Amino acid sequence: MVAFGKKLKESQIQEWQGYYINYKLLKKKVNRYTQEIHVGSENRLHVLKDFARMLDAQIETIVLFLLEQQGALASRLSQLGELHDALSQHQDGARISELQEAYRAVGRDLLRLLFFVEINATGLRKILKKFDKRFGYRFTDYYVKTRANHPYSQLRQVFKHVGIGAVVGAISRNLAELQYHQGSYISIYDQPTLSHPDPVVDSIKAAVNRLSHSTTFLEFLGKHAFIMQEELPSLSEDHDVEQRYHFMSLLLNLVNTFLYMVNTYIIVPTADNYSLNLGAAATVCGVIIGSMAVAQVFSSVYFSAWSNRSYLKPLVFSSIVLLIGNTLYALAYDLNSIAVLLIGRLFCGLGSARAVNRRYISDCVPLKLRMQASAGFVSASALGMACGPALACLFQTNFKIYKLTFNEDTLPGWVMAISWFVYSLWLWISFREPLQEPKENLVPQEANAGLLINCAVENGSTRPLLLNCEAKQPDGNEDQEPDDDEEEDSEKIQRPVTSLVSAYRLLTPSVKVQLFVYFMLKYAMEILLAESSVITEYYFIWSTSSVAIFLACLGLTVLPVNIIVGNYISNIFEERQVLLASEIVVCIGILLSFHILTPYSVPQYVGSALITFVAAEVLEGVNLSLLSRVMSSRLSQGTYNGGLLSTEAGTLARVIADGTITLSGYLGESKLLNVTLVPSLFICISSIVATCFTYNSFY
Repeated sequence: MVAFGKKLKESQIQEWQGYYINYKLLKKKVNRYTQEIHVGSENRLHVLKDFARMLDAQIETIVLFLLEQQGALASRLSQLGELHDALSQHQDGARISELQEAYRAVGRDLLRLLFFVEINATGLRKILKKFDKRFGYRFTDYYVKTRANHPYSQLRQVFKHVGIGAVVGAISRNLAELQYHQGSYISIYDQPTLSHPDPVVDSIKAAVNRLSHSTTFLEFLGKHAFIMQEELPSLSEDHDVEQRYHFMSLLLNLVNTFLYMVNTYIIVPTADNYSLNLGAAATVCGVIIGSMAVAQVFSSVYFSAWSNRSYLKPLVFSSIVLLIGNTLYALAYDLNSIAVLLIGRLFCGLGSARAVNRRYISDCVPLKLRMQASAGFVSASALGMACGPALACLFQTNFKIYKLTFNEDTLPGWVMAISWFVYSLWLWISFREPLQEPKENLVPQEANAGLLINCAVENGSTRPLLLNCEAKQPDGNEDQEPDDDEEEDSEKIQRPVTSLVSAYRLLTPSVKVQLFVYFMLKYAMEILLAESSVITEYYFIWSTSSVAIFLACLGLTVLPVNIIVGNYISNIFEERQVLLASEIVVCIGILLSFHILTPYSVPQYVGSALITFVAAEVLEGVNLSLLSRVMSSRLSQGTYNGGLLSTEAGTLARVIADGTITLSGYLGESKLLNVTLVPSLFICISSIVATCFTYNSFY
């Protein structure tokens, strides 16, 4: 089945044309207001009221048309319900199939109506953003606040889709009964486990959730992977993606993610002891841990580029490099060389294939499974983060085989080297390289979705839903003006960016702030985790096992916290509210971590660490969820994509944090805690201030 947008008929386009928000007219009006205020012939208060009145009128037209279409759908469902009742008396397989298709047709028309709402909602957001940019004050904030909560608000109808749920329920119930209970007609309310929604119903529910910003734990967790989804789901999967999908290959990608995170955190409890045994200071653990992140800054780029051509080759290369890196890390003890140790960790960083893992999910997993695969990617990362330190506490032994030493310092390297060897064999035997798409077909679905919306609001009609919208023709002086940043040229939208500089230029101020917030939370978490072994040994004389158990318990909080946020908090509060609140809690956690005057106690350290870590985890999920929605569609494909930018921001934060620990070590272990927390606190406060300044842009 072809994509939904390509199935719209020209008659339907013309029929609905007059009910779309007139973006061109509003844009001209904004330009005229600008000129009038500039020459002093108009005052700002009158402009604000006049523009609000125009928007009210257009939104009312949209809402009345929406209600009219919902009524038509309800009428069709009522007629189908009568046929359904008649069929319950006479079992006719052919008639049941016809009735099922009739219900699906209503579902497709409802999805078409949701596209109508999406285009208008996007056009409204864009014109409000343009107005704010031209006049320098927050008309958006005023307009949304005054309209959203009013009992007779038309705006709420656009964004909350009142009444659509009833239509979805009727379609879902009847399709389920017809498909799974032919002859018995058992109610789905009595047998919920037997209900498997029709693909049309799945598409509608996903579209409604996206438009109303409703979320579930699976969706919330999936967005952590920062794999940008389509603007709205189509009715069926692309046939080429179905052919490229291979479950074992996906599983191997997730195992790669898990093993890499184990590899990252398995050395944290013993890094300080290893550096002491090699004749270096305990705080050199910052360099040992951070050297992997330094290499990852570069490996993320070349692995992202390599994944344009192949998936198997970079994964094999990654496994070999990690095998070498871990072997060098383990051999450094017997060679008594800190240089070999650092080279081994650099090799481990050069083997980071997380860009390939993300890319495989984005390109080779069907849309109906992509959210589950994204959630699997995040879960594998979280599990690896917890298992790494937990494994380290099992290596409390010391023996030799020939001249090779096996103890708590070297066993993490040997165990991971063996793990990567076994993984590489499994990879070579079981991984299936997906068929490469022709170059002309490399335009991403996400880019098409972005093109659909942008062209729609520019042309003021449904014509862009065909995804091959006509080139814009000059229509007066107003239309020949260069558009704002957010109004990208349709050809540019389809082309992936070709450099980090080009990618950076596509970032709006709010997106830059969100990347800075991501930098902040990764910095705070790295300071907490990387120096934990040194701090706990100095203040509490903890053993390696105690540190490992503490870090493992921190890692195990990731999934439960995300269940709470994904299922409850994100459905009660706006994501920008959760974002700001989480930043403040991270700041509180950092403040509680300082050692001032009173003796430093275990409850203070553990409590402050738990507050900081949990708040940072909540912040990461909400921040990436917002980023996935507002990042430019051009950054969903190619080497320099949104996932690479977020990875680079987080990796750079880890590098700087680990460097801070090592440099602070020269002042002595007694001052390490407070000295490393000062920059963390400063960066956190800066991110809160930046978030407050751009708060209204997270919309």
